[in-house]
Amino acid sequence: MKLIGSTTSPYVRRIRILLDEEPYEFVNLNIYGEGRDELRKNNPTLKIPVLEDDGQEIYDSRIIARYISAKQGRDPLTWDQQNQLTMIDGANDSAVTMLLSEKSGIDTSQDLMFYNLQRERIMTTLRTLAAMVDDGQFEAWDYPAICLYCLVDWLDFRDLVDWSGVESLLSFRDNHQSKPWVPETDPRQA
Repeated sequence: MKLIGSTTSPYVRRIRILLDEEPYEFVNLNIYGEGRDELRKNNPTLKIPVLEDDGQEIYDSRIIARYISAKQGRDPLTWDQQNQLTMIDGANDSAVTMLLSEKSGIDTSQDLMFYNLQRERIMTTLRTLAAMVDDGQFEAWDYPAICLYCLVDWLDFRDLVDWSGVESLLSFRDNHQSKPWVPETDPRQA
């Protein structure tokens, strides 16, 4: 297996943690620099991660996780877990949009509908996820918990949100920092 991505992507990190002890090659790309050509060769959507295995290319972290879980003989995710992933991915996608806009020189703090909607989506989702954490819905270290961990840690790493009112998400993150492959995939080491 070969995983193509970057060490700072929360979507790639979740797959690296899920792979656990599976043998695989990791290709770390600078997708906004010299790695762009490599990415073009491997994924027409120009997104990471990409998994190559036995001649099969898989493009999306959610589909990659499903593929890996099937290979590892794990049970498929429940509908509730799928909904958790939808929330996590929605907040993550909006946060990536905010980060890329800021890196492009756009002031995302302006009172503009597009950025207001992104901020609202992120915080509404984080409040819902925090309530779910408080309710014990992320106690098992499974794929949704891994994704939540990666989201929270990445948002904190990028300093993208005010954690007021959702501090339990930081506690969740802090309580899982020593899980297998979490320290080895920390984006701060990139």
